[in-house]
Amino acid sequence: MSTVDSLLTLLEDTPDGPFFNPWFQQDPKHDLNDQGPQIRKQQLQTYLKERLESAKYLFIAEALGYQGGHFTGIAMTSERILLGHHEPVHGIPADGAFKKIDAKRTSKPEVNEKGMSEPTATIMWKAIYQLGIDPYETVLWNALPWHPYDPDDGLLSNRTPTDNELEQGYPSLRAFLNLFPDGQIIAVGRKCEQSLDAFGISNYTPVRHPANGGAPKFRRQMKELIRNEK
Repeated sequence: MSTVDSLLTLLEDTPDGPFFNPWFQQDPKHDLNDQGPQIRKQQLQTYLKERLESAKYLFIAEALGYQGGHFTGIAMTSERILLGHHEPVHGIPADGAFKKIDAKRTSKPEVNEKGMSEPTATIMWKAIYQLGIDPYETVLWNALPWHPYDPDDGLLSNRTPTDNELEQGYPSLRAFLNLFPDGQIIAVGRKCEQSLDAFGISNYTPVRHPANGGAPKFRRQMKELIRNEK
């Protein structure tokens, strides 16, 4: 039986190549202090555990990004969301990710004064609230849970994972799905669809990834998805 702790054990095994593991590695140039990995691990652990009995929707995207999970430990979730900076403008409350611990930033203020902000994360969380979905009924994840970065551009960059690299995320993706066996799977983008197809999983709903101009279609598909559920 899969548990949150067993999933975290799988996450400790960072793939070969230019990957950053936010739960078990420190970003020496951009982390606020040496507590970064511990904070990110605790935040992910709490996020998942607070949804074990309530999850209805499993939103799975491609890979962790430098503006999001690199510093929060949670897929498609930025520091500004956790710290409540997106509530006044975007209507995203600070307590949507977890309630049992206090949210913390792990990036230095000189990297970004208010914390990192990720467009994909903002679009995703904003859609959840605008559609009236309980955030504790949703779980955000990535087919490849670690952060693939461009070695020429450094840790504050993203790159598209290769097919072989996606395969290295299969064990953790399987463990994640086993945590929430009754959740409806929503594949956010083609890379996630590819991973699910490799498992022989066909009972998922595909939606457009909101990045690179895909936000309008993503919002339309999300609205249709929830309308069909009600």
